[in-house]
This record gives sequence, structure tokens and C-alpha cells, in this order.
Amino acid sequence: MGSGGDGFHGGIHGAGDVRGDRAAAALVIDLKRRGLLDDTLVVWSGEFGRTPMNEERDGSKFLGRDHHPHSFTIWMAGGGVKAGIVHGETDDFGYRVVRDPVHVHDLQATILHLLGLDHERVTFKFQGRDYRLTDVHGRVVPALLA
Repeated sequence: MGSGGDGFHGGIHGAGDVRGDRAAAALVIDLKRRGLLDDTLVVWSGEFGRTPMNEERDGSKFLGRDHHPHSFTIWMAGGGVKAGIVHGETDDFGYRVVRDPVHVHDLQATILHLLGLDHERVTFKFQGRDYRLTDVHGRVVPALLA
């Protein structure tokens, strides 16, 4: 990972440490070489998005970028995912989604679908009620499927 621990640097995001890129690429290449990529879903994501703005508090120096409530980057490979596409787009500042948003419930529904599960039927009991992993939301995103 790059300096500051805030994701990929180099490769797809400019100059810097590319160890994360190399490790991810090596994983996908190895799975493909062994014939396992078609049956293995690789999901690479952070825990949240990052804004293009600096996280500066109390006069401290650069602490990283702010957490992003509106967008994040994730990539997936193998396991029935359409290869070589980019889905979604943010504005020029990387702040707002301007094309093809995917809500987290839709992402979860799509991942469950790729794993062979119907997100509307995967439930758990809590306080006497059945809850879905995708709550009462979520739809599979066909554009992401091979």
C-alpha cells in the first residue's frame, strides 16, 4: 500500500509505492494461470472512500484525506465479473458521483449473486424478525456481470 495507508498509489493513482498494485496483479495472474479465476471472486476495496481534500486538524500537518460519504473505489475480478470495464464516474474533483452510482446494498446484492446466493433469500433472525443482508434494498447490477 502507499504512504499514509490510504490505498493504491502509483499504477492507477500516480507516483508512489506500487506494492499494493503488484500484489493484487500477482494474485489475479496466479489465479488465472492455475485456472481458478473463473471460480474465484476477487474483491479489492478500502473500508470507505476518500475525498480529494486534506484532513488537517488543530494545525497538524497532513494527516491523510477525509473520509468520503458519497463515493469509493472498488475493483473486482474473476468469479463472473465482466472484465476490463469501469462502472461509475465521479466529477472532476472526485467528490460526487456523476454516472452509474452503485449503492452499497446493490454492491452486496451483486456480490452475493456472484457467489450463487439470492440476496432476497439470505436472511438472519434478529429480535424475532427476519432481516436480509441487503436490508429491504439492493438490486443486482447487471452491467457488472460477465
